Amino acid sequence: MEYVDLRIRRYQAHASDDIRELALKTAQLQNQMWSEVETSAAATPNPVMATVVTGMNDVINRQGYTQAARLNRIPLPAWALMGAIALFSNFLIGYGVEKRHTLMLLIVPIAIAVSFLLIADIDSPQGGLIRVAPQNLISLADSLKS
Repeated sequence: MEYVDLRIRRYQAHASDDIRELALKTAQLQNQMWSEVETSAAATPNPVMATVVTGMNDVINRQGYTQAARLNRIPLPAWALMGAIALFSNFLIGYGVEKRHTLMLLIVPIAIAVSFLLIADIDSPQGGLIRVAPQNLISLADSLKS
């Protein structure tokens, strides 16, 4: 139960929060759980224990996958390329517009700005406007409490 609570707290942590203590507690608990499973599997090597070991391995791997997803962000050269495409697209549209259609010049820059905002927001899961609750972990925590 404590492990699930730590995972929920980590998931809900904001980018500005200091998560070192949380990460340390999670790692310690993972080591403790793995040690328990390893000891039990060594004492009674059977197919059921093999399934338990596989399950524990999956739990630890999922935490690693989540961490990797948080660290793997859109690289700076990709942002630069998107910015250059947006700039040149706006330039080309503006170059061909007649004086009476100047309001049309705002549509593409606003659409691109909103698109960049959404891309940046999705790329930063620990901050931003869009926040997704870890519903699967919350449901698991609720089922363990009852």
